Formats: sequence, structure tokens, C-alpha cells
Amino acid sequence: MAAAFPASAALAAVAVVALLLCSCNVARAQTPVFACDASNATLASYGFCNRSASASARAADLVSRLTLAEKVGFLVDKQAALPRLGIPLYEWWSEALHGVSYVGPGTRFSSLVPAATSFPQPILTAASFNATLFRAIGEVVSNEARAMHNVGLAGLTFWSPNINIFRDPRWGRGQETPGEDPLLTSKYAVGYVTGLQDAGSGSGSLKVAACCKHYTAYDVDNWKGVERYTFNAVVSQQDLDDTFQPPFKSCVVDGNVASVMCSYNQVNGKPTCADKDLLSGVIRGDWKLNGYISSDCDSVDVLYNNQHYTKTPEDAAAISIKAGLDLNCGNFLAQHTVAAVQAGKLSESDVDRAITNNFITLMRLGFFDGDPRKLPFGNLGPSDVCTSSNQELAREAARQGIVLLKNSGALPLSASSIKSLAVIGPNANASFTMIGNYEGTPCKYTTPLQGLGANVATVYQPGCTNVGCSGNSLQLDAATKAAASADVTVLVVGADQSIERESLDRTSLLLPGQQPQLVSAVANASRGPCILVIMSGGPFDISFAKSSDKIAAILWVGYPGEAGGAAIADVLFGHHNPSGRLPVTWYPESFTKVPMIDMRMRPDASTGYPGRTYRFYTGDTVYAFGDGLSYTSFAHHLVSAPKQVALQLAEGHTCLTEQCPSVEAEGAHCEGLAFDVHLRVRNAGDMSGAHTVFLFSSPPAVHNAPAKHLLGFEKVSLEPGQAGVVAFKVDVCKDLSVVDELGNRKVALGNHTLHVGDLKHTLSLGV
Repeated sequence: MAAAFPASAALAAVAVVALLLCSCNVARAQTPVFACDASNATLASYGFCNRSASASARAADLVSRLTLAEKVGFLVDKQAALPRLGIPLYEWWSEALHGVSYVGPGTRFSSLVPAATSFPQPILTAASFNATLFRAIGEVVSNEARAMHNVGLAGLTFWSPNINIFRDPRWGRGQETPGEDPLLTSKYAVGYVTGLQDAGSGSGSLKVAACCKHYTAYDVDNWKGVERYTFNAVVSQQDLDDTFQPPFKSCVVDGNVASVMCSYNQVNGKPTCADKDLLSGVIRGDWKLNGYISSDCDSVDVLYNNQHYTKTPEDAAAISIKAGLDLNCGNFLAQHTVAAVQAGKLSESDVDRAITNNFITLMRLGFFDGDPRKLPFGNLGPSDVCTSSNQELAREAARQGIVLLKNSGALPLSASSIKSLAVIGPNANASFTMIGNYEGTPCKYTTPLQGLGANVATVYQPGCTNVGCSGNSLQLDAATKAAASADVTVLVVGADQSIERESLDRTSLLLPGQQPQLVSAVANASRGPCILVIMSGGPFDISFAKSSDKIAAILWVGYPGEAGGAAIADVLFGHHNPSGRLPVTWYPESFTKVPMIDMRMRPDASTGYPGRTYRFYTGDTVYAFGDGLSYTSFAHHLVSAPKQVALQLAEGHTCLTEQCPSVEAEGAHCEGLAFDVHLRVRNAGDMSGAHTVFLFSSPPAVHNAPAKHLLGFEKVSLEPGQAGVVAFKVDVCKDLSVVDELGNRKVALGNHTLHVGDLKHTLSLGV
């Protein structure tokens, strides 16, 4: 499809919108087009239409004008029109996980806007470890979302991003997340949310409203018959506050997100959407959410009908709203809330509180300010979607995320020395597979075959007719023949949504079906170097390929978005030096003996339980979190870091006279307590490239602390021989603290080891 829309199309779009949004008196009386439409003089006297008043005052005025029966209509995602107050219908549910999506009834594509830019799935974008990129993608997505809203094709509330921790490699939705690390996930959440929401005015206005989901400890969809709808995640307070909650806290506190979505599962026996401590207590109380809390779709119905948590539907409505739920994706609250109030299970003021939070969000979005084309961002339209610069950013995001896992010297390829390139595998000509799930119609596709073919002559054989690669679909003879006659072979294998997706977790970490046989046979038959490309969300045990001298290089490319094939070719041919790093641990197949539903993060040596993620896992790995190679080499040198830091405790503090393993990570002794770590990074090779500098810390062995955890990361680009200085500011009580067994943050006293690459530096924390 066209990368941009010509001026004639834009003019035609305006004409079509004028017809779609006809504001004649008859139409307005039946179904309003805009809330607080300036052309309707009757509405001018309503306080909720007074743009000079505060959002809270306007919301209060609107609530005061509603009957209870009308109020409950504003508790659900499909908000019906209210003609007597000039309020149009509104659909809250839109999605923008990695681009404007057609998933969710609030957004659709048409001849007016037939497509939107489709970026890589978040798991690959996260592999870039580039916080600037996270925000840049959010800004482009919100531009396209607003452009579509202005022509009646999209809403303003987008239920993205997914910031659950990718705790288990088998999870089907891990592809939607930024990975297994709480800090990386937090940085991604803040960057992407800020890019989506920031209206640039500083007034509390929103460009679009983002939503961080799924709160909380949600990472089991459907594993061996255990489904998310009835799963009870048994989580210690330590693991909850140390692993699962930090991204949500960052999203609310640092990202100022407009919404948090509670999940289907229970946590320690309580449905998250009915847990007052988790919703009113933590999200709104401790973290001070400025926005609304939504349920996952039909979660309230699920807690009643699937989990049988309450005896009556009225009880389910009451417990959810009183817990702090504001919006129900689904119709349950519209059906049962009036009866709950009439039965005395819920007060009308509880309903008022919920819809007030929803209305304030819409006020901040300009929904009650009339024609969106006359408001900030009203100049955005069809010509601002799928622009050449937006599509180039999608390609750049894929390039930055692609991870080079093995290279025996075959890469980068030289196009001038290759007369024939065999492109083989079930994902070698993938298009739709590249955009993962929660997708929209992309501007265009560049498949791996097309991307490679733009550089050299290619011969294509799928090897298998699909990624399942069953015996009937295996086409070994044609594949090996192609490899035997080519100068270089590129094998593109992996997964798609038939292997891993929402409502489908994996039971194996091996490549699907007979893909391993395909890989081995092709590699053995290849006349020249054989390069293996893994396209997937989750990790695989590819130990056989890692150790094979027949496989010269291995890359993981995630689900790389609409421009994935071009980005893969850019990396393989050296037009881009790879700099992606793995955002998850790649485990061996033996890990599948660990029940996916065991939520414990920390290992248990007495039972052989190995723990989870690089922070706690004690077993063998195929590849480790943070692994990734470059076509050049980088050297690190520690310029400065303190060897000792003292916490100035208040007079009379117990730890001044007693031996304490740790002290509380709050109070006067924490204020302003920080230090800098300065590093010199030098490109020691002969090719320019970007490099991610990780700062890890290994704390003293107290409170079952992580073996190591990420304190920060920075991306630096250097020419051959060039050196640059990277600085990290370490907040002692925030960054060096650990969570104790009761869920309290503590600063461990003793020696902390800071890691940067092969460098180690010991820092002593005392009192």
C-alpha cells in the first residue's frame, strides 16, 4: 500500500468526513457527533462543556445530571450515546501494542486510512535497550492514532502496553512484553506511555490515553489445561514487590499513565479486579493513579461465572466497583450494577466515583471539547499515517533489536561475492507472521525473501509448508538441493501465532515439529556458509545449532514488524551493525520439567527448583539475558566509582549499635544519597556500531537477594577507534536496595559488586 496519501486523497477525506459527521439538526437530535458541539447552543450552558473549568469540576457537573440508569452505561467500554446531553457513543477499547491495531472495536481501517505503521513486537523493540526508541515509537503511534480519530476511525483510549514480566519462556504472550527484567520493562513502559500520551502542553492534557496491563502477576494463559480465567497465582509478597509490581509502579508514578488494567487471574485467592488492596490500596492509594482502572475484557463476568468468587452477579458488580474498578470491558456492570445498588450492596456514590474517573480521562483527551479537528492535533489526518519517516522508523526499530547470537566470521555477507543465495525455511517468505499479534493492517510488507533479494539473486524453498513442520509438510529434498548449489544459505525458521499466542502457551522449548531436522539437513548440505535466523517471540533451545560447526551464524529477529525482511537483510549484509541484546534467558528443554504455574522466582536448593530469570535462575542456559554480538568489538574501562558509601543513620538507630544485614530504603538517610559511575567505552574494531552498556549489581547475600540485577543501561554509538564516556547515576536506596521477605525495600549492608561487561568493582555500603 502507498506510503503516504496525496493531497487529492486528503481533500477527498475531508469531504467524506463531512458527510460522515453531518451535524444537521435532525441528526444531532438523534445521535450526537461530538460532545459539547459548539454548533449546539443548548450545550453551552452545561458546566461539563465549560473548557475553562477543571476536568474534575466538569466531571462533577456531568455526574450530577445523570440518573442511576444512565450512570451505569458509563461503566462499560461500549458507552451508549446520551442525546439529551449531547453526548455521542464512545468505544473505550482500542489497541496499540506496536502500532494502531484493528483488534478492539474502537478502531477500524477503511479506504480513508487503509493501514498504519506496524512496528516490531515489543519483545524485539526491547532488545534494542534504547529508551529513546521506545518513546519515539510511542510518538509515531499516537500521531497515527490521532489522525485516525480525527476522521472517525479510532478512539482515544488505547489499552497498551503489556508490561507483564516474561517469567516463563513458554508463555504465549511473552512476545507482547519487554522481557523478563523489571528495570527494562519499567523503562519501556515509561518511554512508550510518554510517547503515546504526552500532549506537550504540561496542562494534564492527553494526546491519547495509554493503559498498562495486565495487573498483576499475569503470565499463564493456557498451559496443559490450566487457563488464565481460573488460575490462582500464588505469589509471595517478596516476589510480588520485587518482580511483578515494579513495572506497574513505574508506569503510574514515572509514566503518569492514564489507565491500569486488572487481569483475569487471581492472586493468592483473590481476583485482581476485585482486590481492594491491589486496586484502591496500591494503584490509587500508594501510587496516586491519575486516571481510570479498567478490567480485562469480561473479567468481572469471569470472576462470577468461571471462578464462582461471589454468590450473585450483584455481589460481583459490587465487590469490583468497591475494590476500585472504574470501567468494565464487557457488559456485566451495565447489567447488574443498578440491582446491586437497589439491594444495598453498593452505594450510588461508589458508582459516581468510578464514572468520575472515566469522565476526567475523557476531559483530558478533549472528548468533551467538540470537533477534534478544531483542537490540538486536529491538523493530523490520513496523510500523517504510513509516512515514509514512520515506515523508516519501523525498519530502524527492527534493525536495532535484532540479536546476533553466533558468528564464526561468515557475517557480514558481501553482496558482490555472492552469485546465488538460498533462502530456505517456513518463515523465509513470512509476511503476516512478522507483525505478531494485536496487529493492524501494515503500510506494506517486506518479507525476508524480498529483503535479501534486493541485495543478491536468490533461490527460495520453504522446506516446510508451515512452521508446524509435520512429517507431511517437510520438503527436505528441494531444500537441501537449493542449499547445495548456493554460495550462501539463509535458513529462516521459528514460530508464529499457531505456536505461541494469547490463550496458547508452549509445552516445549524445541523448534516446532521437524524444524530441527530441516535445519540440520540443510546445514549439512550447504555448499557455503549456513546462517540460521530464528523468528519468534519466545526463546528456543537451539543447542544443536549453537554447537554445530555447520552453522556459521545465528540471529534472533523476534517478530520484526512490517519492514522485518529489510531489517534482516540490512544486518546480514552489514548495512547495519547488530547491537540488540536478549531481553530474556534462553533455557534448555530440560527446564520444561518445571511447572509453568509455579510462580516462585527464587530457587530452592532443597527441592532442586532452579528459580526463574537471570536474576535468580541457577541452571544451565542456552543463551543468557543480555547476550548479543557485534561485527566490531568494544572495550570498557572504569574511570571512576566510589569504593565506600556510608549511610548517615539517625541518632539512636538500632543499626548503629547492632550488626544489621540491611537498613530500610527510606528515610532521611536516603535523601540525596547517590553516586556516579563513569566508564570509558572504546570501539576496538574496524566497523562503526552501537553498543549497549549494562550496569549490573550483585548485592550481599541477604533476604534471598538476586544473584545480580540490572541497575541501568545506556546505548552509545562509536566509530572505529572512537571512545566515549558513559555515566550512570546510582541512587543508593532506589537502585541498590533489595526486597525483603515481607515485601519491604531494604539496603543491604556489606559489599556490592558492580559489573560492566568483564569489569567488576566492589563497593562497600556501611553505616
